[in-house]
Amino acid sequence: MGQKRVIKRDRYLKQLTDYAWDGQVKVITGIRRCGKSYLLRHLYRKQLSESGVADDHMISIELDLARDIRFRNPLELAAHVRSRVEKKRERYYLFVDEIQMSDEVPNPQHPSGKAITFYDALNDLKSIPNLDVYVTGSNSRMLSGDILTEFRGRSDEIRVHPLSFAEYYTAVGGDKGDAFDNYAFYGGMPLVLSRPDDEARMAYLESLFSEVYIKDIVERKHITRQDVLSDMIDLLCSSVGSLTNPTKVANSINSIQKRRGDDRVALNTVKSYMEHLDDAFLFSECRRYDVKGKTYFEYPNKYYCEDIGLRNARIGFRQQELTHIMENIVYNELKIRRCGVDIGIVYAGEIDKTGKSKRVAREIDFIAAKGSRKVYIQSAFAMGDDAKRIAETKPLSLTGDSFPKIVVRHDIRKRWYADDGVLNIGIVDFLLDDTLF
Repeated sequence: MGQKRVIKRDRYLKQLTDYAWDGQVKVITGIRRCGKSYLLRHLYRKQLSESGVADDHMISIELDLARDIRFRNPLELAAHVRSRVEKKRERYYLFVDEIQMSDEVPNPQHPSGKAITFYDALNDLKSIPNLDVYVTGSNSRMLSGDILTEFRGRSDEIRVHPLSFAEYYTAVGGDKGDAFDNYAFYGGMPLVLSRPDDEARMAYLESLFSEVYIKDIVERKHITRQDVLSDMIDLLCSSVGSLTNPTKVANSINSIQKRRGDDRVALNTVKSYMEHLDDAFLFSECRRYDVKGKTYFEYPNKYYCEDIGLRNARIGFRQQELTHIMENIVYNELKIRRCGVDIGIVYAGEIDKTGKSKRVAREIDFIAAKGSRKVYIQSAFAMGDDAKRIAETKPLSLTGDSFPKIVVRHDIRKRWYADDGVLNIGIVDFLLDDTLF
């Protein structure tokens, strides 16, 4: 596992190719160290070179490196690029890495007015007809929220995730079951594959949280309560696949830290920090949806970690509940496949022990939607008896529609359809077959 691996990221390369020269700024977003820079500056650059683009027609600027620090000034960035490409007939490509590190500077024409930002630089550069602009960044608010407003629909977002199992398997090969076991333990952060042994892989993943993600959030968001942020991360990692909300998280932290009265952590602080974790692409919120009522519930919802290896590392590679780990992997796979994902809630009338009828909410793990297509998915580690089978499949029978229904399982290898039309499929088969959805 320690030797150099060839990792294919064809899904994202296709998006880059499809968006090339469409007049938009291509914004490549995702958690830090998930392979955004490698995708742009190596894989895409190699593809362009093979198609005949000269190296000096691909301009790379890395704002996280000292050599390019002057280009954090958006005016310097725009001026430098214009000097390279303006008044020339050939086509040029611009790659700017970690654009969120760009500074705001005073407007030299109106020093007391609105500051100049990287939005202004990119808007200026995208107007050059012989220049195609690509940027990467690890801040969702800045790069997938604000940028859409600032550019008013003049940007394309390409969201990059850690390696899918299919991408991971193209690099490691071998027995698929063994590969999945390693993936479920170490996850899909690309550099894990270059680490020589288990100890090095564990240390790398643990350091990402402490030395990269937490430090980045603390510095960018000016976090004063690092103890709260740390406890929150621990709670979310321990409870992937469980319903929670900011109030529950706040109460848990106050209990852990034995805080009382005015010393209690405020709910607004917890809400703000949860937004920061989402902003850094560390966690993703999955909301509950009433299938028949067609409405969303406000709370509680579920939170999934962007990479299961990071989750495992944060809790010391303990709590290896494979049911929740597999559920997190299935959720991440659906997001990689660019699906909208919700938790489905359906209701059934049941008779309680007193003989009275009651309305009971049943949960469908995921509703995955892409355009007009929709599929219901249950993640079931094993269905060893009839009681477990009924518990997993009953919610699917309550939807009242004919959209496809899938049970993803760890205890089978060969896929098959049940009498009710529900597809039962092994987890490895599901992860390697993106034609299903």
